[in-house]
Amino acid sequence: MIKSKILKYNASATIAGRCLRLSVRNPDTVFSSIMLPAVMMLLFVSLFGNLIRIENTSYVNYIVPGILLQCIAQCSSTTAVMVNRDMTNGIADRFCTLPVRQSSLLNGHVCEAVVRCLFTSVIVMAAAALTGFRPSASPAGWITVLILLTGTILAMSWLSAVIGIAAHSAEGASAFSSLVIILPYLSSGFVPADSLPAALQFFARHQPMTSVIDTLRAALLGTPVNTSLFLTALAWCAGLTIIFRLISLALFGKRFSR
Repeated sequence: MIKSKILKYNASATIAGRCLRLSVRNPDTVFSSIMLPAVMMLLFVSLFGNLIRIENTSYVNYIVPGILLQCIAQCSSTTAVMVNRDMTNGIADRFCTLPVRQSSLLNGHVCEAVVRCLFTSVIVMAAAALTGFRPSASPAGWITVLILLTGTILAMSWLSAVIGIAAHSAEGASAFSSLVIILPYLSSGFVPADSLPAALQFFARHQPMTSVIDTLRAALLGTPVNTSLFLTALAWCAGLTIIFRLISLALFGKRFSR
């Protein structure tokens, strides 16, 4: 049993390392997952920074959490494409003939996504600092930020795995996963939820990203974090991670049991 677990972890680490190397060597991945979110950060502040007024803080301080989640969603699109390519180009078939757990392939992709998305988040915050972003987070605040970013990445990455397995092509995987990028706009990420049209306010207040964004914003700005909101955000991240992981493993097993 111990030997089986060691093989599982070694296989997951090997796949994660392979995916990282592929990401670094692929210019499209570097641009879409790393550079594009940073460019969007600069564009939002440049275009809307002087037009939108937020009480008690600057616009750049307000939108950083929304941009962070948007960049994670953008990275998840890349993960969906990478999973789909492994499913359609024969890599997954070869992997399933090896004496390791099938889940190791998906675990490796998700582990790579966590590393890539956290690195991208650092790049985005560096770009935000160039436009005036000044976080006032305490050590506990930074830990809160790390926990929520990691939880969000895990949830979105397992959703991407589901899409990558279910899609019939890399283009389809990219198109379906890109729909997730819209969610930060329908939240409190870029404007207060109360300022959205009435038809969207209910959705914006109760969708998962709003609780995550509001908690991230409070932690980054050094204001008291609402414990109930933090627990709600954690519950969303944990629940969605578990659900999407189970679905992806079921789809993966069904696909290769034929």
